[in-house]
Amino acid sequence: MAVQKVDFTGVQSTMLVTLFLRALDSRETHPVLGDHFAAEAVDRIDYDWARLDKPTITRNRFGLALRAKQFDEWTAQFLHRNPEATVLQLACGLDTRAFRLDRPVGVRWFDIDLSDVVALRRELYSETEDYRMIAASVTDEAWLTEIPEDKPTLILAEGLLMYLREPEVRRLSAQLTGHFPSGELIFDGVAPWVATMTQLLKKYFHRWYDYPAYWTATREAEEIERWDPRLRYRDHVCVVGLYEQVPDLALRRFYRIGSRLPWLRNYLRVFRAEF
Repeated sequence: MAVQKVDFTGVQSTMLVTLFLRALDSRETHPVLGDHFAAEAVDRIDYDWARLDKPTITRNRFGLALRAKQFDEWTAQFLHRNPEATVLQLACGLDTRAFRLDRPVGVRWFDIDLSDVVALRRELYSETEDYRMIAASVTDEAWLTEIPEDKPTLILAEGLLMYLREPEVRRLSAQLTGHFPSGELIFDGVAPWVATMTQLLKKYFHRWYDYPAYWTATREAEEIERWDPRLRYRDHVCVVGLYEQVPDLALRRFYRIGSRLPWLRNYLRVFRAEF
């Protein structure tokens, strides 16, 4: 049964792209992520998916799947160590991580996004006693009072922090790490040249560049600790360095070459920090 017609704009439009690309990956003979929940959602959402079925977009499906898989792996590790943890997924969009992973019984999971996004999610997914969706902007403070602060907490920020200005990143991080006793933050960050490129595209080619610009880049891993003194950098992974998992031979070769070039290797990284 199809849900209502969807036509998001701005930052929210990117969640349709990521959903579509995860669905494409799931239909590969040897998928990277294998997110069949994404494929089911694409089949149910009333949207002109042909708008996204272009080589300039679809060739990014493996990079996006590699990023999501790294998030999944680190999330699974955290939950193995903390089987009664709280998970907070910021700006969740239409991500299905809460369903892809084998969550321990004692885990409480909260997905947070804007009200129209959550309204769509509620047509696709059901809430349970240990899985809730919260309609709010992540930069507001009020919603945080709804989250229990009694257990180690994993904060997931996939495809979020680069869209915020650095003062917003610092403020959000301080609010989160100040609310919970301990935990981890997992997020993805782009290189400075990537952020600059998107800003130029948005300024001079906005008629053709439909997506919002990136404003916060992650230059050095230690920069995370300058954002928030409570954060302690743990490690990071370069997405292009995971090229061996890419099933498409031509793209695997491109990723392999990119992993040898420092400026391209750091194009997109997934970071992990403790607090």
